[in-house]
Amino acid sequence: MPGASEQVDVVVLGGGPGGYVAALCAAQRGARVILVEKQRVGGTCLNIGCIPTKALTAVAELLVYCRRASDFGLSVTEASVDLPALMKYKQTTVDQLVGGVEHLLRARRVNVVHGEARLARPGVLSVLDGDTSSEIHATHIVLAPGSVTADFPIEGRDLPGVITSTEALSLETVPGRLLVVGGGVIGLEFACIYEALGSQVTVLEMTSALLPGATDEPIAKRLQSILRRRGMTIQTDITVHKISRSGGALKVHAGESFFEADKVLIATGRWPNTSSIGLAELGLQMSGRAIAVDDRMATNLQNVWAIGDAVGGWMLAHKAMVEGRVVAENVTGGNRHVDYRSVPNVIFTRPEIASVGLTEAQARANGFNSKVSQFMFSANPRARILGETDGVVLLICEAGSGRILGVHLLGPHATDLIAEGALAVQLGATADDLAWTTHAHPTLPEAVLEAALDFRDAAIHMSSR
Repeated sequence: MPGASEQVDVVVLGGGPGGYVAALCAAQRGARVILVEKQRVGGTCLNIGCIPTKALTAVAELLVYCRRASDFGLSVTEASVDLPALMKYKQTTVDQLVGGVEHLLRARRVNVVHGEARLARPGVLSVLDGDTSSEIHATHIVLAPGSVTADFPIEGRDLPGVITSTEALSLETVPGRLLVVGGGVIGLEFACIYEALGSQVTVLEMTSALLPGATDEPIAKRLQSILRRRGMTIQTDITVHKISRSGGALKVHAGESFFEADKVLIATGRWPNTSSIGLAELGLQMSGRAIAVDDRMATNLQNVWAIGDAVGGWMLAHKAMVEGRVVAENVTGGNRHVDYRSVPNVIFTRPEIASVGLTEAQARANGFNSKVSQFMFSANPRARILGETDGVVLLICEAGSGRILGVHLLGPHATDLIAEGALAVQLGATADDLAWTTHAHPTLPEAVLEAALDFRDAAIHMSSR
């Protein structure tokens, strides 16, 4: 570690997707960079978030396909869960990706320092590693401390068997009954994983609909119907206020009702991790729990920048990565402004959900005269081949010009298909632009093509509305 008198160009606090990308890109541009991380690089996303969750999702989907083998003319005599092997696969995937990031940091000569870091003053981070304390001096400091599990006061949340998403990634047995508190992204992804693995799943959401604010309302409603058809119990407009023990089970008290479960997953979201890194003492401007920044990711303190979950907004790894690239340019002499128009939100439920741009309600609120065009996956040949026909493509377009304001998908591989929608929003493309872009046949993106044709009431493989 550099001594107190040694000056580097950039020090990054936090090695998650935003922090390590900022470090890599700044080093790419010739800066001398130190990255400080108290645990493993990769942050929540690689270690206890996106990557392990999606590893479990991939296996759950494969298990569902195996159980449906006869639908495709195959005979699979047995498809069962070997949970220890599944968890080993998940951890191997995580370790490989973390190792890849560590290799990139070494290759770019980013000095990785492990320890608890605090902002001592502009230009100086103090780092505590065990009993050893030191200071790192840098021209620029980038704060990327990430987020923590939101801690809502529910009586009994510390009882054995009440878990967060972190513990849900390492269960030793599949719970017979899993109750999920929270019908947002995290809660529904785990609900779909453990439902596929064999749990009887109940989801309780305090707002009036699932996925509040995460996608267009018709998409959330369709997903709710699909999950209920599969046997999930879903209740909205219900607030959990207490968890207790009842014999060998957990009793969840919500509203005027109670529910019993073997495990209770508290999935009520995440908060910016900003409470213990020395921000208030230095007068850093905040926006609630989040660090306030401008569109260059600069804080109110000179040469102190912030990115990722800590600045609020959607807590998405890819959003943090974009912010990391923006700040890397700005701390190395550039003048880049962040552009959130084409940041997609992807949800790995079954079926998947993906959204980018404005919802229909947001378009109206922003003064747009909008038109919604759509196409059902049930009419898409590739979806039929895959046996994945639930879902829809919705395009939110400006009524006159056809400019695409938002794209919302529910269906097979929606999290991949949204890339076309993100590009359309970013470039200001119109429905006609998409409609006259030749899409390969037979493929899932043809559903996007048909939704674009529907703007002119010209969808080919769907009856006129």
